[in-house]
Amino acid sequence: MQFPERFSSLPEYAFPRLRKLLDPHKPGAEPIAMTIGEPRHPMPDFVARIMAESIGEFALYPPNDGTPELLAAISGWLQRRYGVTLGEDRLMILNGTREGLFNAAVALCPEVKGGKKPVVLMPNPFYQVYAVAALAMGAEPVYVPATAATGFLPDYAALPGDVLDRVAIAYLCSPANPQGAIASRDYLAGLLQLAEQHDFRVFSDECYSEIWRDAPPPGALEVAAEIGADPERICVFHSLSKRSNLPGLRSGFVAGGPKSIARIRQLRAFAGAPLPLPVQRVSEMAWADEAHVVANLALYQEKFRIADEVFAGVQGFQNPEGGFFLWLPVEDGEEAALKLWVQAGVRVLPGAYLSREVGGQNPGKGYIRVAMVAPRDEMQRGLIRLRDCIYG
Repeated sequence: MQFPERFSSLPEYAFPRLRKLLDPHKPGAEPIAMTIGEPRHPMPDFVARIMAESIGEFALYPPNDGTPELLAAISGWLQRRYGVTLGEDRLMILNGTREGLFNAAVALCPEVKGGKKPVVLMPNPFYQVYAVAALAMGAEPVYVPATAATGFLPDYAALPGDVLDRVAIAYLCSPANPQGAIASRDYLAGLLQLAEQHDFRVFSDECYSEIWRDAPPPGALEVAAEIGADPERICVFHSLSKRSNLPGLRSGFVAGGPKSIARIRQLRAFAGAPLPLPVQRVSEMAWADEAHVVANLALYQEKFRIADEVFAGVQGFQNPEGGFFLWLPVEDGEEAALKLWVQAGVRVLPGAYLSREVGGQNPGKGYIRVAMVAPRDEMQRGLIRLRDCIYG
C-alpha cells in the first residue's frame, strides 16, 4: 500500500518531539508546564449560562456559515476594534483559526501560477499548519527568516522577484508566535502593496490580537481599508481561544473579500464541521462583550511586568510586544530545555521545534519558547526557576 510523499519533508510535530526529549528523565522539582499556549485564565462567566439555555439546540443541525446573530456580533466587533464594516458575505465562522488557516489554502491556492509551481511564504519560525497547508496543495513552502535582524517579522520584500512572482499565499502572524513581534501599519501596508505588485494573497493570523503590552496591534483589515487595497488580497483569521480564554470552544472566523469567502464557504459546505448552535450562541456573546477581554488583558500585562522584573539585567532578554510567549535566547534550545526539566522541573519548548533548517541554519535553535499562561504565582515561580537555572 502506498502513501502520499508530499508530507515526507515534515518534521515530527513539536510536542511529541518534546516528550521524547524530556519524558525519559525525572523532573528536578515539582513540575511547572510552560510549553503549550493554552490559556488558563478564567473563562467568561456567561459561558455556562448561555450553554445551558441553548442546550436543546444540540438537537438541530447548525447553519454552516454561522447564525445571522453570530455574524452580526463578529461584524460589530470588527467595527469597534478596527473601524471596518463588513457584511455577512465577507465573513465565515470557523472551528478555531487552525482549521481556517489550512482550509483557506485548500480553497484559494491555485494549482499553478504563471505556469509554474506556486509558492507559499511563511515566517521562520512559524505555526506548523502553514507548512502543512502548503504541502497539501502541492505548493512550495518558502521559509523566510523572522529573526532579531528583521525585527522578528519576515522580510518578504527582500526575496528575489522570480520567487515573488510565483507566490500564491503569504502567511503572517501578528502578534507573532513565538516572538511576540507586532507588524506595524507601515509593514502591513508594504506587504499588501507587495501582494498587489506580485498578485498574491496575504493570510493574516491575528489570533493574539487582544493580548498586547503597550498599544493594540493594528489589523490587516483596517490597513487594507486605509490604503484602498483590493479586498480579495487578504484573509484575516481571529479566534476566541486567546481573547476570551475559550480554547476548547473551537470558535473563530475568517474575514476576506466576497469572492474568497464564497470559495471558502463552498469548500466548507462539503468538508467542514459546522459549529454546534450552543457554541455559536456562546460565541455571539463573547464577540459582543468587551469587559472580560479588558480583564484578561490586565492579567497578561501584569505578567509582562513580572517578566521584566525577573529577567532584569539578563542579556538579550526582550519582552514581547504582544501575545503570551517569551522567546528567550540560550546557547542551544534543546540542551536548555532538557537542563531546565532535569534541574528545575520547568517544561519549555526548544525554539528549533518551531522552525525549519534552511541553508544549514535553524533560526530557532538558540531560543526557548516559554508560555506565560499559568496563574500568576505559578508563572512567576517558573520564570524565577528558569532564570536561576539558565542565566544564574
